[in-house]
Amino acid sequence: MKYQDSIKQADVILAQAIKQLQLWHLAATPINYAISYEFVAQTNKALTAAIKYQLSTGKKLDNFYMEAVYQQFILGQSKFRDEMLSEFDGLINSVQTNVNDSTISVDSFISKLDSNLNDLKSGDKEKVNHACNNLAKATIVFKTEQQRLTERLQKVQKNSQELQLELEDIRKEIYLDPLTGLYNRKAMSKNIEAWYKENPDKSVAAIVINVDQYSQITQRFGTLIGDVLLSKIAHKIESYVDDSGLPIRTGGDEFLILLPEVDSQIAYEIGEKIREGVSKLRFISSKSGVRLPQMTISVGVNKFNVSQNVNAVIDKTRNSIST
Repeated sequence: MKYQDSIKQADVILAQAIKQLQLWHLAATPINYAISYEFVAQTNKALTAAIKYQLSTGKKLDNFYMEAVYQQFILGQSKFRDEMLSEFDGLINSVQTNVNDSTISVDSFISKLDSNLNDLKSGDKEKVNHACNNLAKATIVFKTEQQRLTERLQKVQKNSQELQLELEDIRKEIYLDPLTGLYNRKAMSKNIEAWYKENPDKSVAAIVINVDQYSQITQRFGTLIGDVLLSKIAHKIESYVDDSGLPIRTGGDEFLILLPEVDSQIAYEIGEKIREGVSKLRFISSKSGVRLPQMTISVGVNKFNVSQNVNAVIDKTRNSIST
């Protein structure tokens, strides 16, 4: 309920929101209800537009999509998190630069000390005494500066480690799917943008993977079992992707693998290996000991240029999926 809504208004919107969820064939979970409330109340134009667009394309509103909408349009984290991530990266780079500058400064100071050694070798008593005095004073100053530098470096190192941990947590929240640990659509967009900046003509092979009969599995065994199966399948998919590839969860039971500069035939072979690997997985309920049905996947392969619309490419690949 929005703070500006009266209790009477909220009651009306609540009833409409529940009815809307029934029309969408979605359970009244807290996330789904929050989105439905916003949709019915028409207070969040961006959220309303996103849902209407999803429905206009013939796609269903599943829990995966609703969670993404909730994160982006209700929590409003995306832009803010991205900006904060950039600030953290900039801060770490600045810290590293300062450390390098400090090292250069110390090296310069040491070189000045070295210059007094010439007077020590001259044999001139006055020059030798003068050099010794300079070295004694310089040594004291150097030790003091060195101690300060050590303390600064220790503090910088601690702060840097803390920032790195925070950055890693933020990256996981922004770019990783919480259920499977694979990348999400935001990570996909970011990588494609980076590839485009690197080379607008870069080609990428796309492997679209759908889990067969997933909705029937969740209806029969529940969403919890369905999530466990989906997670294990995701891990199997990820095991076939090296560091240059990008494994993504693009939908509730859909995955996408992007392979830059990989031939279509090789991508097809990878897709077939993944299909075979998933078909060999066996699932048994740890509580009941019941053997769960064998899971299979459908695979489609396509190739595109990073300057193309990747969503259009994914849709085209879906249509070419073979079971």
